[in-house]
Amino acid sequence: MPNTYAITCCSTADMPASYMKEHQIPYACFHFRMEDQDYDDDLGASIPIEKFYQKIREGAMPVTSQVNPGQYEAMFEPILKEGRDIIHLTLSSGISGTYNSALIARDELLERYPDRRIRVIDSLGASCGYGLLVDAAWQKRQEGMGFEELADWIEANKLRVHHWFFTSDLTHLRRGGRISASAAFFGNMLNICPILNINSEGKLIPRDKCRGKKKAIRQLMEQMKLHAENGTDYAGTCYILHSSCEEDAKELSELIRQTFPHVKQPVPIFSIGTVIGSHTGPGTVAAIFWGG
Repeated sequence: MPNTYAITCCSTADMPASYMKEHQIPYACFHFRMEDQDYDDDLGASIPIEKFYQKIREGAMPVTSQVNPGQYEAMFEPILKEGRDIIHLTLSSGISGTYNSALIARDELLERYPDRRIRVIDSLGASCGYGLLVDAAWQKRQEGMGFEELADWIEANKLRVHHWFFTSDLTHLRRGGRISASAAFFGNMLNICPILNINSEGKLIPRDKCRGKKKAIRQLMEQMKLHAENGTDYAGTCYILHSSCEEDAKELSELIRQTFPHVKQPVPIFSIGTVIGSHTGPGTVAAIFWGG
């Protein structure tokens, strides 16, 4: 059953390149332009992720672009030629138009391959929250779940993925139009860390604010206590993400390990990739888990 269809995604799932290779998950690369040079969002191959964040700290302002229909066709068609169907998960339509690009590619290819099936699913997630859903889908496929059953399972369960995060640098929230220039200036000066999550429409929503990273880290843990499946008895997977602030991520990981004794170990710590990181900047930490 696993070999009769493929699971594919985009680079903005931010899973490590080693994971994608080991699990044989094809992915389409977003793109960004920085310092007059074009890059693929290829999980750190073109530019190491830490070097990318260092350039931002030095003043670089990357501009991103999404996957176009032609790229999707180039990724999908070899799979269809092998006689396999495709379940493709996209970055949230609430923050990107790439879902529509994948639909255009699907419709074009199904005219040429009418006996094949392509299900394009809007993950309504981002970064490794989106990646957590991709991994769950892969696990279900390995357990023998069929094409239609898995696609329906993803649709039914994708809103159970919780994304909670904070940022300690408001510059990039200002660039994205989520806060005013004056709010960013005074927020940075007063060491304000907004707490945000992704809502049921896949959009980024401010929820709270803390003064200082220590309080923000604890607030993420408190949100997990409130929303995780079975509260502090949560026994599922948790991912910790960061954009060039690994010590903060480790602090949160340890706090979660102490608070949730049954959480699946180890708790992986991943880097936020270059395209999502273009919008968050350095200094972002996130907790990803299954909830209501």
